Amino acid sequence: MDAIQTVGVIGAGSFGITLVKILTRNVDVIIYTRKQENVDTINNEHHYHGHPISERAYATNDIAEITSKCELLFAVVPSSAFRNMMKDFCPYLKPSHIVIHGTKGLDASLIEKSDWENLNFNKKEICTMSEVIRQESNVIRVGCISGPNLAKEILSGQPAATVIASEFDEVIRLGQTVLSSKKFFAFGSHDLKAAEIAGSFKNIIALASGILSGLGMGKNMQSLLITRGLRELIYFGTAMGTSGAAYLGVAGIGDLIATATSEDSRNYNFGVRFAAGESYEYILKTSTEVVEGVRTLKIINQLAKNDKLNLPIVTVLHKVIFEGFDMKRGLEFLMNDAYAVDVDYI
Repeated sequence: MDAIQTVGVIGAGSFGITLVKILTRNVDVIIYTRKQENVDTINNEHHYHGHPISERAYATNDIAEITSKCELLFAVVPSSAFRNMMKDFCPYLKPSHIVIHGTKGLDASLIEKSDWENLNFNKKEICTMSEVIRQESNVIRVGCISGPNLAKEILSGQPAATVIASEFDEVIRLGQTVLSSKKFFAFGSHDLKAAEIAGSFKNIIALASGILSGLGMGKNMQSLLITRGLRELIYFGTAMGTSGAAYLGVAGIGDLIATATSEDSRNYNFGVRFAAGESYEYILKTSTEVVEGVRTLKIINQLAKNDKLNLPIVTVLHKVIFEGFDMKRGLEFLMNDAYAVDVDYI
């Protein structure tokens, strides 16, 4: 593939616009967004939701245009909409395309509606976004971007780093080429599934961390939660067939710390609001962005039940958010786990 001149970004949410800011330091960018009003705003005003858009970028709602002009595409849409997006793009994608996604969630769209409502499913019906890309298109070279990439910090000009994970060296190299700058560094990893699992699971711990903050707990409890949360992430990830070592890097513990401690994290803020007495339905209804952790919590809690995995934070948090279990009693339950081993994943 010749040097990349133009890159496509599918999705104009906060992280999609963040990627546009990063990419336009190196290449031209075409932004795909379905709504004509969003296209007009970006193209006419070069601002979107208060953020300036570089003259090197423009928006379209024409799938044929972005796929014909961009061989490298970054897909950043919510997990619940990802499969339908791929179905829309499928007729326009070729094996020569490269798709790197930035969606930190899991796909459950293969589950029948009744089974989803009754939480009656197994891990074969749960997919990562890279699996969805391959199931719904003929794209071969896929990857993901994962790591501590809080959109507000990057949009304000602060430095950050990420991981480009893929089974293909070419995907990693191209991702690093178009993303890297003096303010943004991209590491490479070949453990694609681990990066995707880490990006999904850390949102659950961020929900719990926000609840702790909302209950007035300090850094001692927050650090304990993050440490035990890392243990559960590694335990779950290895049960899903990935390497435990993959979670000790930027896409694992790095992303976990950022998401579980920052007020700029939508999942953390969900927890704070929930602890203040707002219902989860109301929080989701009034949130300006998708809170992936709530949906992921449902999925991973059921997978843990099916495979008899010991994930106490996941179990208790599910009871607290969805089953009316008292938050302080849940905290006591976790603190009284007398037989827990400190480090048992190395």
